Amino acid sequence: MRQLRLGIPTGSLQRATLELFARAGWRITVNARSYFPTIDDPEIGCLMVRAQEMARYVESGTLDAGLTGKDWILETGTDVIEVADLVYAKQGLGRVRWVLAVPEDSPVKTVHDLEGKVIATEVVRLTEKYLAENGVRARVEFSWGATEVKPPQLADAIVEATETGASLRAHHLRIVDTVLESTTKLIANRVAREDPWKQQKIRNLALLLEGAIAAYNRVGVMLNVRQEDLPAVLAILPALQNPTVSPLSDPRWVAVNTVVEEEVVRELIPRLKAARAQGIVEYPLNKIVF
Repeated sequence: MRQLRLGIPTGSLQRATLELFARAGWRITVNARSYFPTIDDPEIGCLMVRAQEMARYVESGTLDAGLTGKDWILETGTDVIEVADLVYAKQGLGRVRWVLAVPEDSPVKTVHDLEGKVIATEVVRLTEKYLAENGVRARVEFSWGATEVKPPQLADAIVEATETGASLRAHHLRIVDTVLESTTKLIANRVAREDPWKQQKIRNLALLLEGAIAAYNRVGVMLNVRQEDLPAVLAILPALQNPTVSPLSDPRWVAVNTVVEEEVVRELIPRLKAARAQGIVEYPLNKIVF
């Protein structure tokens, strides 16, 4: 049986990625002693790989496809196909920002104040490109980790990834500028994409992963309502497109089904009840495929 060789990122993205695959319909089980997790799809073979190295292994053909950040594609300068933009990160939906940060009491106000200074970061190439675009000459040193603790003794500034900025604030650092915004990408090897079977498998993977992300923070709502009250109910309902209205066995009644943002449901249901809707049901969603 043919298999798609798929890279699953370890580290900060691992948990969120496994949860995303579960919502998309695949169960991946990770063994702490193995880099080869099991997946309930015989047509996929998984390998755990650091996000920083993923694009390199996909480019070389060791993997047919994998998930990694746009930041690491740019940092490694690899030639891969970006199949899908999957907007999720370690702490949920959203983007990761690589930011230029300095100690709270630093006199640095803009990147231009770092002329001749030292900047520590994991993304040396991205940082050097950013400095060049701003006409600043500074020494960029590779950081092997714990980058937040390096200023001011070991570096004047850092370029570090953040979702909320909480870790930077905890280390008394102040953001000066955003160097890059990054999202997770499903990437593929160019040779693999020329194989019709692998191409279709990758497309199916992208479709369901995107559908799982689209369903995040959304729920389904269905209800029954009399025909005479339908206009008032429809005026209340937000929807991705239009609510589905279906006849019931009693011609005086219809069923209404729609998808809404989860955060509005607590206000929506009382309003629907006041508009004389009945049998209101809220249900979770795993995927929404447009």
